[in-house]
Amino acid sequence: MHSSKGLVISQNTAMYKDIPDEFRRVVEPVVQAHGLELVDAGIGRGPTRSLVRVVVDTPVGDGKVLLDECAAISREVGHGLDVSDLLPGAYTLEVCSPGVDRTLGREVDFTRVIGRRVAIETRAALEGRRRFRGELLAFDGAVATVQSEGREFAIPFGAIDRAQAFFPFESRQKPSPQKPKR
Repeated sequence: MHSSKGLVISQNTAMYKDIPDEFRRVVEPVVQAHGLELVDAGIGRGPTRSLVRVVVDTPVGDGKVLLDECAAISREVGHGLDVSDLLPGAYTLEVCSPGVDRTLGREVDFTRVIGRRVAIETRAALEGRRRFRGELLAFDGAVATVQSEGREFAIPFGAIDRAQAFFPFESRQKPSPQKPKR
């Protein structure tokens, strides 16, 4: 837990492109100094304090970030935020890897998960809906093409508020129970 005062950072920044420059200037150099990449960062408001969440990954995007690395980054980012006075009041800082069901925050993250199941939420309704769940068929840097409910949807990257890819678990078919022979 850390406390600071100063500039108010907008709530619910979900995509990397939305991370306020002042905030990114504090966080990204620390992450890069540890040989990692910043995937996403955001600030949410809680009832008593803000929650600062920083998602980091390895340069190859495999999510294999050690707990010790997250702890070290947390200490350094916390110190940087305290010194910068970017956040008013108390906050809780969380540094984590993208996880098995990974957060997609950058264009490269979308490119890496083509062919996998994704959930995308847009800032405003597209074709009457904001939530799309299905297979990511393509991503060209500007548009994500998702197959959902038998249709293809072209979702502009700038319209995406949140996105997540799901780990492709292989479905193992259980053997059907054998009836005893008589």
